[in-house]
Amino acid sequence: MTTAANGTAGPAVRVRFLGDFELTVNGTAVERWRAGKARGLFQYLVVHRGQMLTRDRLYASLWPGADAAAGSSLKVAAHALRRVLDAHPDRPGDSGIRLVYRDFGYVLHITGLWSDLDRFQELVHTGLRASAAGDAPLARTRLRAALALYGGEFLRGESADWVVEQREYLRALALRALGVLRADAEAREDFVELIEVCRRTLEIDRHHEETYRALMAAHGRRGELACVRRWYELCARRMRDELAVAPEPETRRLLATLIPAAARAAAPTAPTASGAPPAVVRALRPPARRAGTPAWSPEARTTVLARPVRRARPDSRAAAALARAADQATA
Repeated sequence: MTTAANGTAGPAVRVRFLGDFELTVNGTAVERWRAGKARGLFQYLVVHRGQMLTRDRLYASLWPGADAAAGSSLKVAAHALRRVLDAHPDRPGDSGIRLVYRDFGYVLHITGLWSDLDRFQELVHTGLRASAAGDAPLARTRLRAALALYGGEFLRGESADWVVEQREYLRALALRALGVLRADAEAREDFVELIEVCRRTLEIDRHHEETYRALMAAHGRRGELACVRRWYELCARRMRDELAVAPEPETRRLLATLIPAAARAAAPTAPTASGAPPAVVRALRPPARRAGTPAWSPEARTTVLARPVRRARPDSRAAAALARAADQATA
């Protein structure tokens, strides 16, 4: 396919790796590839452009287990790639793409390339450096822009080993960027951004326990105890059903800390019948029996709550007898 310049501004070649693969040359999307491995060869060469890649390395990555000595599959894919992209080594087309064979390997050169892969990595590294230097606003701007480019995993749907390796590296970068943004949102108490950052994190890694803890803590501060419990239960279920493990002790401790504390703070204090404050009520309670003291022991009694000793009523008959005796003595 020959592509002619159409006068559009910007790079002549634009490649998207994050999510569904997309190649645009001079404003025209490349959708038809002449050979099955031509696209895979181009993807690998773009990621490693400027490097001389030997035939052995290309076969190990793109045709694992095949005989590299024969070389027919690589030659067919390289020929198809040159025809699709006008990537001839001596007379490149308007795209500026050249696929050069040299020293038993291939080198890809592209003039005016924009790649979401390159831009994503550049923004993440710049944002992380800004965060380490204490420049929170710059870090926030760069990392937000990086995550806006992260439209999905690297070459979604592809399963070659080199793709999986690159995918996991980029996934770790995205999670690190989200971790910095999450900490920044927590520090600013921006609940809305915190929820969005946590949502993006769980889209990438649904077993990221630190994110579940951040959600539990955020809802706990707002008194939303039902949300705290639901996030914990979702975390526990996914860990159990998908990884066959229990939540980390830190996650369980957080649940035990948040819910009782929030429940005590929200519970109203019931007034006593006599109107006495709670401190007085506590003071009137009998002291707890010491361990080992039998229930019948005098030590278990309390003088505070013991009934007062009732005085004996005077005996009127005894008083009359004493009066008579006194009269007789004076007679």
